[in-house]
Amino acid sequence: AMIFVGSCGIAVRQIAPFVSDKRKDPAVVCIDELGRFVIPILSGHIGGANRLAQRLAQHLGATPVITTATDINHRFSVDAWASEKDCCIDSMETAKRISAAILEEDVPLASDFPLCSGLPAGVIHGDAGPLGIYITYRTVEPFHNTLRLIPRVLNLGIGCRKGTSALTIRQAVHAVLREYQIDPRALAGVYSIDLKSREEGLLQFCEEEALPVEFYGAEQLRRLQGVFTPSEFVNTVTGVDNVCERSAMLGAEKLIVRKTAFSGVTVAVAMRHWEVQFG
Repeated sequence: AMIFVGSCGIAVRQIAPFVSDKRKDPAVVCIDELGRFVIPILSGHIGGANRLAQRLAQHLGATPVITTATDINHRFSVDAWASEKDCCIDSMETAKRISAAILEEDVPLASDFPLCSGLPAGVIHGDAGPLGIYITYRTVEPFHNTLRLIPRVLNLGIGCRKGTSALTIRQAVHAVLREYQIDPRALAGVYSIDLKSREEGLLQFCEEEALPVEFYGAEQLRRLQGVFTPSEFVNTVTGVDNVCERSAMLGAEKLIVRKTAFSGVTVAVAMRHWEVQFG
């Protein structure tokens, strides 16, 4: 975030050459030199400038000057909520349409995850219609114009033969994701056995996909309780009967894609516990 103490005009002139994309622009807040007003002037929602301005105003005993329409009308700010909950916004264009619609009417919302609080003003329960919000890890679109909000809640478990290329791993992973209608942006990380910690193809795949990777020992994987797809060959090589499913399930709640093999690569996907909370 960038905080200017001085006039809004100075702040605007300083940041103008660097403003590029609503999804990436930093929060910019301006405070007058007497500390009376705190004004978010860029990225109020996604960058969190509105929240920052309110926090600063509270500490300074100042007045936050919030100008975004959904906030001043006390309606649901879909992009601010998505940013706060670390959800990917599938379409900024549809997000703009949602924000405009919420000012005039209630917009339906559907979710693949438990709703653990009441809905905020501006949204209602629904799973069909011309325009709506869908909180999901899938590529499905229940509304005619669907804004998908995608939390990073899926563990990708991978097993592979020694020397498997990054290209082969990528083809295997994306084939599985397509088959099960899973959005790649829902992936939180890649998990495997420590025998693969120096596997160049796997490490290259993780780097190219910008996914963190974590490795577990065979004993840690063996101790995990549950029903997994066993393989005597894998057990002989690694010391554990299944790598991809067990790796994916460590730290997760349920297995949503069981072991799937593709050109020497095995893939499994597990979901972490995640709830939808507003307010």
